[in-house]
Amino acid sequence: MPDSAAVPRHIAIIMDGNGRWATQRRLPRAAGHSKGVDAVRSVVEGCARHGVEYLTLFAFSSENWRRPTEEVTFLLRLFVTALEREVARMHANGIRLRVVGDLGMFNDRIQDLVRRAEQKTAQNTRLTLTIAANYGGRWDILQAARKVAEEAASRGEVGPLDEARFAEHLAMAYAPEPDLFIRTGGEQRVSNFLLWQLAYTELYFTEQFWPDFDADALDHAIASFQRRERRFGRTSAQLTEQTQGADSLSC
Repeated sequence: MPDSAAVPRHIAIIMDGNGRWATQRRLPRAAGHSKGVDAVRSVVEGCARHGVEYLTLFAFSSENWRRPTEEVTFLLRLFVTALEREVARMHANGIRLRVVGDLGMFNDRIQDLVRRAEQKTAQNTRLTLTIAANYGGRWDILQAARKVAEEAASRGEVGPLDEARFAEHLAMAYAPEPDLFIRTGGEQRVSNFLLWQLAYTELYFTEQFWPDFDADALDHAIASFQRRERRFGRTSAQLTEQTQGADSLSC
């Protein structure tokens, strides 16, 4: 059960609305995706300023392969460009980069850029930025289940499986479960993103398209989070008693 805190320790975001942002301006959809990179920079800086420890961005889902070929090709090129141009900036600012998903679907150049970026930033501790690429929540659960089964078979184990042991094999086992989930673009669903991890996450939906989501918009999302009562199955009275008990111990 996560501890409640004034600032979310982990924020996860679905960056939706790039194409619609461009269409409204009579621009090609690719222009929206390019503009979305600026929003990523702004939100990364905002998270670092707030003291958020983990930021996870859903950049390319396993379902995005169904989009028009030219759009998929552009998204992959944009991913390569970002890896080539942004990693040095992140490293200089103490940001660690991780990429999760079924990376075997990407070409050798992308896989090599990912490996080098992760190695370069591995010792940074200010903020861990995770990019979910060719990722799906169902894929994540299935790959974790396969690893558990393989581990049990190799050890000859037959016994009960608990949540903690299972979670060790998820793609983001290195991070706490998200405290705050943000989706831009007006849609109100999680779209196969971090299905296991979002069980008790606070959800925040906004009509803003991703290219318009800036540091101020992030501040509003965090402020909404701070007004919520996270009970994790307990009652409000129990939370009050716990807070009063903690205050009395600190006196």
